[in-house]
Amino acid sequence: GTRIPVWVLVNARNLGISESQLLYDYPTLTAIDLANAWIYAQVNPEEVATAIQENEAD
Repeated sequence: GTRIPVWVLVNARNLGISESQLLYDYPTLTAIDLANAWIYAQVNPEEVATAIQENEAD
C-alpha cells in the first residue's frame, strides 16, 4: 500500500481535484493505485463516507 487512505483520495476527487493532480501531489501513487482506490470506494461506500465525515470534524 501507499499509506494514503482511500478516503483522502475520494475526498480530493469530490472537491474537484483531477487524477493527474493527485498523481503529482502524491508521487508514490500510480494510476493503478488510483483505479484501485476508486474500486474500493465503490465497493465500500459507507466506510469511505464515514471516514470523510469523521476526518472533516477534526
